[in-house]
Amino acid sequence: MATSNLHPDALKGLATDWSTEGIVARRERFYAASQRAFVPYRTPVVFKRGEGQYLWDENGRKYLDLLGMNVSVSVGHCHPAVVAAVREQVETLVHCTTMFYHPVPAHLAEELVATMPSGHDWVVHFTNSGAEATDLALLMARAHTGNIDFLALRNGYHGATFGAQSLTGIASFRHNVPLLGGIVHVANPDQYRGIYGPTVEPYLDEIDRAIATQTSGALAGMIIEPVQGYGGIVAMPPGYIAGAFERVRAAGGLAVVDEVQSGFARTGDHFWAFEAHDVVPDIVVMAKGIGNGFPLAAVVARREVAECMAGKFYFNTYGANPVACAAGRAVLRVIAEERLQDNARDIGGKLLSVLDGLRQRYPLIGDVRGRGLMLAVELVQDRATKTPATAATAQVFEAAREHGLILSKSGAHRNVLRMVPPMCLNDGDVEHVASALDASFASI
Repeated sequence: MATSNLHPDALKGLATDWSTEGIVARRERFYAASQRAFVPYRTPVVFKRGEGQYLWDENGRKYLDLLGMNVSVSVGHCHPAVVAAVREQVETLVHCTTMFYHPVPAHLAEELVATMPSGHDWVVHFTNSGAEATDLALLMARAHTGNIDFLALRNGYHGATFGAQSLTGIASFRHNVPLLGGIVHVANPDQYRGIYGPTVEPYLDEIDRAIATQTSGALAGMIIEPVQGYGGIVAMPPGYIAGAFERVRAAGGLAVVDEVQSGFARTGDHFWAFEAHDVVPDIVVMAKGIGNGFPLAAVVARREVAECMAGKFYFNTYGANPVACAAGRAVLRVIAEERLQDNARDIGGKLLSVLDGLRQRYPLIGDVRGRGLMLAVELVQDRATKTPATAATAQVFEAAREHGLILSKSGAHRNVLRMVPPMCLNDGDVEHVASALDASFASI
C-alpha cells in the first residue's frame, strides 16, 4: 500500500511567493477545476492589500473596489474596528463549537434580532455561508409546514450547494446533475425585460397558475431576493413581494427572503431591503456583508418556525465561530456609528445619476438601475430589441480594469455591469467612477 508522510523538511523555506507567475502556476497546478473556473478577467488579477474601498495588486497598482469582494466587504477592507475585534478574539479563543457556550455569538444573535421587525419572536442559527443558510431555510420551511413544493424566481441566485442551486434560476449556476425535486420556478417580475412587461399583476397571476398546475396545491414556501444580485441588480417592483407571499401563505407556505446581497443597509433607505415592501417574512437568509469578509451567515426565523428543528441535530462545524461573530458584531457597530446606511443612500444616488448620464451618451447602455449601493448598467445591442450585448460588456469590463475599477459581469446573459462596493465610498470615488466608466465606454 502506498503511503505518504509530510516531513518537516518539506516545508522549510516555503515563504509566500508573491510573483505573478508563481501565484498563477500554483493555482493552475493545485486547484481543482471547480475552484479554477470562477475567473472574471482575461488575464489574472492578484490582490495583495486592501484598505477601505481600495485594493492594491501585487505590483502596487491601486484600484477602486466596486465589487466588495462579491458583496462580502461591507464596511471597508481591513476596517480598524473589525480588525481590532477579531484580533482580541483570536488572542483569547479561536474556535468554540456550538455544543459549548460562548457569549460573542449569543450577543451577535441578540443584536441581529434587534434589527428585525418588532413585535415578533425572532431566533438565529449561524452558518458559514449564504448557500448553507439557504439550504437550512429550505429544510426548515419543509419541516415546519410538512409540505414539499417550493417556489423560486427565474433569474434568482441563492448559492451553489444542492439545495441553493436547485432554487437558483440561472443556467450557468445549475450543474448537469439531478437537483432537488419539488422546486418550481416562476416568471421574474423584471420591469426592464420581464416576459409580461413592466407590470405586476401578470406575474402574480403566474404564481396562481403555478400553484394550481405545477404543485400539489400545498406549499412549503417561496424564496425571493428583494433585489436580485447575480441576476443583474433587478429590484422587485412595488406590490410584488406582498402579493406573492399572500398567495404562498394561502397555500400553507412560508415567506422566505434572501438578503444575502441586499441586506445590512446596502440599499440605503432601509437596513433590510424587504422593509420597502411592507412585508414581514417568516425566514430571512443573510450572509456576505455580515462578516466584512469573514465566513459568516445566518438564518433568522420566527421562533415558532425554527422550533420544528428541535427534534434532530443540525449544526455547522464553524457556524457561530467566535472570531467570525466578533467581526459581525463590529460590522453592526460600524454601520451605525459611521452612518453607512445614509452613505449608501446618498452616494448611491449620486452614482445612479452618473450612470444615467452615461446612458444618455452611449446607446450601448439599455438600462441603469439600482438602490443605494446596489447598482447596475445593462448593455444591449439595440435599445428597441434589448438584445444582450455580451461581447461589448466584456470589453467595457476589461477596459474598466485598466482605468482602475473592479466591477462584476453578471445577469443571465453576462451583459450587466454590477456595482456593489464597500459602503464607505465617497464623493471623490464617484468622480473617479464617472471618468473611468466614460473612458471605458468611449474606448470601444
